[in-house]
Amino acid sequence: MSRVTLLREVGRPARARHRTSDKISRRRMLCAAIDIGSNTTRVLVAEPEEGQLRKVMEQRAYTRIGKDVTRGGGEISEEKLHEVADVVCTQVRLAQELGAEAIRIVATAAIRKAANGEEVATEIERAAGVPVDVLSDHEEGRLAFIGATKALGHPVEGEIAVVDVGGGSSEVTVGTIAGGVSEVHSFAIGSGVLSEDLITGDPPGPVEIRKLRERIEDFFAGVELEHPDQAVAVGGSATSLRRLVGAVLEYETLERGVRVLTSDPAVEVAKMFELDPRRVEVLAAGVLLLEQFSQMLGQPLQIGKGGLREGVILEMLSDGTTGEAARAA
Repeated sequence: MSRVTLLREVGRPARARHRTSDKISRRRMLCAAIDIGSNTTRVLVAEPEEGQLRKVMEQRAYTRIGKDVTRGGGEISEEKLHEVADVVCTQVRLAQELGAEAIRIVATAAIRKAANGEEVATEIERAAGVPVDVLSDHEEGRLAFIGATKALGHPVEGEIAVVDVGGGSSEVTVGTIAGGVSEVHSFAIGSGVLSEDLITGDPPGPVEIRKLRERIEDFFAGVELEHPDQAVAVGGSATSLRRLVGAVLEYETLERGVRVLTSDPAVEVAKMFELDPRRVEVLAAGVLLLEQFSQMLGQPLQIGKGGLREGVILEMLSDGTTGEAARAA
């Protein structure tokens, strides 16, 4: 598999690109988005309110499905499949109990890359009773861009880069509010994969941090990204870092994050900052990836309040797209 995929929308004027309408349904339609990621499986239930989303419920489970792909020869085990299916079934039931009128389940890098990914998606769909969409890297980036930019809550001029560091892959999606997404850079590197390969200590020591930096620098050698007017970070690593260092990720704050994560065991850091220890275990790799992207983009990263799941729901609510979502039973 190529380490990086660049997808551009070409052959159409900027305003004709596939993008979600700025108009959100005025009817208070409660929607749910479930995201099966490499590190976590998350559900968001939300409805439109004054041009934004009002979040009714959020829940996550650290299923670490990407670990199987890394360690299991590229396949997701039957045991892990049943674990994730149980989590998804519970999240579907919770969304239905809250009155969700439409539910969409999406899967990202782990299932996308797994040798048995199609079988896994089919089995989860059968158990949950809701279709599972295995997103392409372009769709993943596009939906994260929609969720991140809409959640900014204020007009943004110029070009925006949305950085989504996941467990099994990372995407940098570039575009504008008016024109939508112009290109998606997808990189076959993520916090979970790096942590599985290179981190054994708790906390990780200087040698492990050095190896992480070297792996990341080698991976991105020769890769160049254009500098946007603004950069936004979304995903689990970014949102967790908000608790450690604040809402803006730049060299000083990211280095502070590394110091925190290498000073105490994961369980102690988790207690101090009200995080899950399993998230802390992969966070050092996430910090260093975000640092790399900040350097490549020539911009500090503002931690976004929306991302993939918000983008999924916004697309469900936008004119003419709600029919693509599965109706809740």
